[in-house]
Amino acid sequence: MNHQGHKHGYQENSNNDHENIKHQGYETGKHEGHHEMMVKDFKRRFFISLIITIPVLLLSPMIQMFMGVDWQVPWDYYLLFILSTILFIYGGKPFIKGARDELKKKSPAMMTLITLSITVAYIYSTLTVFVISGNDFFWELATLIDIMLLGHWIEMKSVMGASKALDELIKLMPEEAHLLKENQEITDIPVKQLKAGDSVLVKPGEKIPIDGLVYNGSSAVNEAMITGESVPVEKKVGDEIIGGSINGDGILKFKVNRVGDGTFLSQVIKLVQEAQASKSNTQRLADTAAKWLFYIAVVAGIMTFAIWILVSNDLNFSIERAVTVIVISCPHALGLAIPLVTAVSTSIGAKRGLLIRNRVAFENARKINAVVFDKTGTLTEGEFGITDIQEIGLSKDELLSLAYSVESNSEHPIAKGIVKEAQKLSLKSKDVKDYQNLPGKGLKATVDGRSIMVVSPGYMQSERIDFDKEHYEQLAQEGKTVIFVLEGKTLLGYLALSDIARDTAREAIATLKSMHIETIMLTGDNQRVASYLGNRLKIDTVIAEVLPQEKALKIEELIKESKIVAMTGDGINDAPSLAKADLGIAIGAGTDVAIETADIILVRSNPLDVVTVLELSKATYKKMVQNLIWATGYNIIAIPLAAGVLYNQGIVISPALGAIFMTVSTIIVAINARLLKID
Repeated sequence: MNHQGHKHGYQENSNNDHENIKHQGYETGKHEGHHEMMVKDFKRRFFISLIITIPVLLLSPMIQMFMGVDWQVPWDYYLLFILSTILFIYGGKPFIKGARDELKKKSPAMMTLITLSITVAYIYSTLTVFVISGNDFFWELATLIDIMLLGHWIEMKSVMGASKALDELIKLMPEEAHLLKENQEITDIPVKQLKAGDSVLVKPGEKIPIDGLVYNGSSAVNEAMITGESVPVEKKVGDEIIGGSINGDGILKFKVNRVGDGTFLSQVIKLVQEAQASKSNTQRLADTAAKWLFYIAVVAGIMTFAIWILVSNDLNFSIERAVTVIVISCPHALGLAIPLVTAVSTSIGAKRGLLIRNRVAFENARKINAVVFDKTGTLTEGEFGITDIQEIGLSKDELLSLAYSVESNSEHPIAKGIVKEAQKLSLKSKDVKDYQNLPGKGLKATVDGRSIMVVSPGYMQSERIDFDKEHYEQLAQEGKTVIFVLEGKTLLGYLALSDIARDTAREAIATLKSMHIETIMLTGDNQRVASYLGNRLKIDTVIAEVLPQEKALKIEELIKESKIVAMTGDGINDAPSLAKADLGIAIGAGTDVAIETADIILVRSNPLDVVTVLELSKATYKKMVQNLIWATGYNIIAIPLAAGVLYNQGIVISPALGAIFMTVSTIIVAINARLLKID
């Protein structure tokens, strides 16, 4: 059964730098909270820039005109120049650096547009101080830098989190192994020193340090953290064991058969890296809008200058018109239009139990047309519960009480399911003596003086104890695990257990279907068990018996079929597919690796919250579009007026009028962002 398993830089890509990874031959460098450092950096730059902006505004002739004062002081223009130069270099640095990165990729976006505006404003204003006559734009430069820094700080603060998926994978592995020498002497050595063919001892309850083949001993091994199987797997001589899984009560000796890149976890690491590197680098809505505004600003500025130099032959006037067009093309409100919506949507998501880690993936979730679910731990609870009790010659409560008394000494998931059910029914545990674990067979104990055994179907067949094979096959066909309760050789009854479907799973599937979204189950469990659950939940497509390393390939196949795919899972073997999908959603009760690889985390482990993710994405996108219209819409009027199309009619946009437009549009986008809501 599959008990399965961010990606963040400012641009929200998933291409995280995980160089120096070391896992039995890989090493992973420690993250230093890069994203958190960026948030602090934007915050610091904003407040320092804001302090510098105050004297810039007070010394600005336009602001003094607005206020009806005259605060001119000697050398005030030179003081304005010095303060604005500090502001341009210090406050503008992240935008200039971001613009350089965007232009290297030949993909101008928000950073390039901001840099164009502040650079043109700074150069032109500097020329008005030292070379030409004209109105400076130092105040525009200062306020634009402040608002853009504020917007970036708000947005980044609302989505904290850097991907540590590969670090989490490394943590699964023990650092030391018990090496068995030829004389059977045990020596503890670092796992990375193990070589293929080495003999290793694993004691009860220990993590298996590396992949290998058992040559001595038998034990039940819990592979849930690795493969997603919720039932411990019995391992005996000749069986393969996986590094990172947990040994049960037995002692195992095995030969190392894979090291370095060849180990299972190393392969998962490689798949996660490849998936993160290949994930679509979709531009955000704000970047798309900024890209077009950048092109418009450049073209409109060049055309304005060219036309006016031909018409008027006045260089100073032509430059001033062109500069005004370019500066106005980057509206202040654009800096807050998206961040304010981001902050509000993140807050709404958090209240609904959604942690949004990757804004690009979240914004594009509105396009999702196929949702893939892992089975165990995602659609199901990942815990066994009793579904059927068949008693023979005694009451159901008496049968369950005997099984409960014996199983209460075991940590096996099936035992936990029986104990949980008995406690729910307030049954009392009986006096137990002579408790024995029968590896691969079951448990034996003396309960109130009676010799009671709780055993597997294999034991029943090997001992040729008769039972209702037809009923057993029916239960098995439904994917249920059956255990038998014996007194001596007499069958007292049997219990059927299965992984219980989450209460909200059926409703989540039905709601997604009503939204015309295909539902798919992707699981490593056998076809019979998967189909039974799929039919119960009415899932469109069931893909079963998929090996952990094949899950990401299945997601890739779906994407190649032009599906826009969301993957929901909770285990390590889900990590590559979560990274590969257009939207990776991790169940909050899942493994750290899955959580760190996902774009969105469902804190409440509720499949119905997948629907909430899609609804919030659609509402957020709609609000972003509205805000971008409010933020940039006035450009339709402002740019032509700034270019001087109505100059002969005496109508031309002035910096003062531009400031009014700026203020109004900024207030509107702030109010509109607060109106975001979902039903």
